[in-house]
Amino acid sequence: MNWLLVIAGAMVGAPLRFLTDRAVRLRLRPDAVFPWGTFTVNVAGSLVLGLLTGAAAAGASGERLGLLLGTGLCGALTTYSTFSWETLRLAEDGSPALAVANALGSLAAGLGAMYAGVALGDALWG
Repeated sequence: MNWLLVIAGAMVGAPLRFLTDRAVRLRLRPDAVFPWGTFTVNVAGSLVLGLLTGAAAAGASGERLGLLLGTGLCGALTTYSTFSWETLRLAEDGSPALAVANALGSLAAGLGAMYAGVALGDALWG
């Protein structure tokens, strides 16, 4: 039965990733070089996962919510493979500074969002 929770979360996360990426690209510039859409979904997923972790640490959420939102939603929403490919593409297309900015910025923003989510979860339910 747990696999149904993962599937249900992924059914929301995958289209949300596509729609968010598309909305960010259209909002900024469809021909923007920096992969802002992937950056956005990865940071948002880190925030949600941090919030979920904070809630779990406070005893306010259980395994099922973790499967639905953590594994399913966040697993489908975030994307390491696209992040890696876009970083490599930036480097190969003559934008090594943007590639480094994407790699370091994604890491810093993702970790920051995770910590902020844990702190928020602790503040709300701790």
